[in-house]
Amino acid sequence: MGAVDDNLIALRAALADALAADAGIVVATELAGSGYAFADAEEARAHAEDLDGPTVSAYRDASQAGGGAVVVGGFCERGDDGNTYNSAVAVEAGEVLAVYRKLHLWHDEQSCFTPGAEVPPVVETHHGRIGVAICYDLEFPEVTRSLALRGADLLALPTNWPRTVVPPGERSMLGTLAMATARLSRTFVAVCDRAGAERGVDYEGASIIAGPDGYPLAESTDPLASQVLTATADLAHARDKRTGPRNDVVTDRRPDLY
Repeated sequence: MGAVDDNLIALRAALADALAADAGIVVATELAGSGYAFADAEEARAHAEDLDGPTVSAYRDASQAGGGAVVVGGFCERGDDGNTYNSAVAVEAGEVLAVYRKLHLWHDEQSCFTPGAEVPPVVETHHGRIGVAICYDLEFPEVTRSLALRGADLLALPTNWPRTVVPPGERSMLGTLAMATARLSRTFVAVCDRAGAERGVDYEGASIIAGPDGYPLAESTDPLASQVLTATADLAHARDKRTGPRNDVVTDRRPDLY
């Protein structure tokens, strides 16, 4: 928390590891540069940065070093309006494609940040169409469905999931939620979750990449260890919304009755 220089060293190393594994799309955690567990709005404001700040610069540098890779990652944003936002940026080939400000603030985030006021973006990249949301947004099907209906092939979510109590023998419900989201809209979902602990908050470390059938293509296995997950995904497969010879998750909807 607040160790920005150390965080950026770790972030740049993780991005480099992903690119060394030939990743064309890389997703980093929520508030990756600053840390997450702010004490109050004043502390969050002190760690906020502009789009030319060190965290977004790390994403831009990585995307250029990766030969035009797409990087989606979180940062603590100092808005032009003077507000502080929990934000994510999508970068391709060193250029910022979109900035998204988290709509749904979890718990103490409500004391530290201003909620966003614009719909989550869907950006066109040379890999496919990527929808961007952050963490708690995943728990609102209105958000994830709207991204899919606007053409997102992949939902990329920087995340910091505080650890929850899981009954013996069960998996984290948050990872299951990512899988269900992928299945319901026949999209790819990539969640990068924080691992370890920070200021007494334990994190799930439940990073996951799910395919349009809902099953994981890759997922983390240790909530205490930082990992780089990779999976091969043809994003064009997310444009086939059929679930059988007579069914389609988009055209079967009855929005006139919802």
